[in-house]
Amino acid sequence: MCGIVGYVGNKQVVPLILEGLRKLEYRGYDSAGIAVVDGNGQLYIRRAEGKLRNLEEVIRLNPIDGNYGIGHTRWATHGRPTEENAHPHRDQSGRVVVVHNGKIENYMSLKERLKALGSNFKTETDTEVIAHLIGHYKYTENLSLEEAVRKAVKELKGVFALAIISADEPDTIVAVREGAPVVIGLGDGEFFVASDIPPILQHTRDVFYLGDKEIAVLTRDSVKVTDFDGNLVEPKRHRITWDPIAAEKGGFKHFMLKEIYEQPRAIRDTVRGRISLDSGKIYLDPMNISEDEFKSITSIKAAACGTSWHAALTGKYMIEALARVPVEVDYASEFRYRNPVLDEKTLMIVISQSGETADTIAAMREAKNAGCKVLSICNVQGSMIDRESDGTILTHAGPEIGVASTKAFTSQMIALYLFALYLAQLRGRISSEEAKTHAQNIAQLPLKI
Repeated sequence: MCGIVGYVGNKQVVPLILEGLRKLEYRGYDSAGIAVVDGNGQLYIRRAEGKLRNLEEVIRLNPIDGNYGIGHTRWATHGRPTEENAHPHRDQSGRVVVVHNGKIENYMSLKERLKALGSNFKTETDTEVIAHLIGHYKYTENLSLEEAVRKAVKELKGVFALAIISADEPDTIVAVREGAPVVIGLGDGEFFVASDIPPILQHTRDVFYLGDKEIAVLTRDSVKVTDFDGNLVEPKRHRITWDPIAAEKGGFKHFMLKEIYEQPRAIRDTVRGRISLDSGKIYLDPMNISEDEFKSITSIKAAACGTSWHAALTGKYMIEALARVPVEVDYASEFRYRNPVLDEKTLMIVISQSGETADTIAAMREAKNAGCKVLSICNVQGSMIDRESDGTILTHAGPEIGVASTKAFTSQMIALYLFALYLAQLRGRISSEEAKTHAQNIAQLPLKI
């Protein structure tokens, strides 16, 4: 997991990218780097091993400035965590620069092919191979950066998010998604690309997520989105409701400590508007799953990763105890490999804080292909899981920066509790008095934390 930030607009590029990387440092501590291009087409790169403060010191000693740029904080996969292997990486010409989150499975075969064509590699990373491949097509076939990227990404096998700039194409960033998350921020005469929302929040709340196999071209004037084949795509824009202050420490020493203390608020926001204390009735957001379909399900499968998987285990007990529907819980990474028994009377529940967990997305698609309805529990509106599921219970936990999950986990369990009550009421498994008791207990829960 790595963090990507890019910006094109009228603001000072270097401070903006560094501040964005600071908000993504939880995604990688091994090294950090930045690349910017100035008005004369001069490309500058600064990199440093270790935490972001080391990069800031490098820039303090050797300042740079530019009109547009990209940055990266790295959690090493291919290649040791050294300055040499830190992103950004250049192509053979030194004019194309790439930052990358993900893993390219076929990079060794591509590297050998490019070596035979004259490429000279300086690092151990798969990312440098991407840069050389794009540069090869751009300069040997005289293609635009967008065209070269489109041709190159069709040869990559793996999961990746990319941000690419060229010193020869002013005020242009090309962003690519295949599996790993990419958020595009929409400002007034400025545009942003990032791996997550926090770096964008203080500048704009209008965003959209790239879909898999999509390419975005950002300039000062516009954003254009196409698929890998060049067909235009109209992205669905979203307005982020989180306050930018929510992505700051707010006086706490660590994000994790802040997020522990935010749990009562996160529970209140997840419950708000979904429960009646007078009747105990549960109200879910509109979704493409009817009450009759909920009544007719004979089994539930749940898939998630990490902390969300533990929330699913808790949800299994709640759903089975209250609604009396059998539930199986799987690690999302294993779900599609065990050939699960699925049909149109199986409800699939997928749980993800970010809504962009690759294995959970794969499990969701496996279930949809088998004819299942999919209900997601997710913290990010407009994410891939939110868009592709038939219905979503948004947790409204706000941004979670700490690596160890706290408020997101608590909110997921509350969302599962609400769903268990909703299903139990629909199927006539609990009385109105029991429902009222549960509702009152949920309402009091924030005061007990």
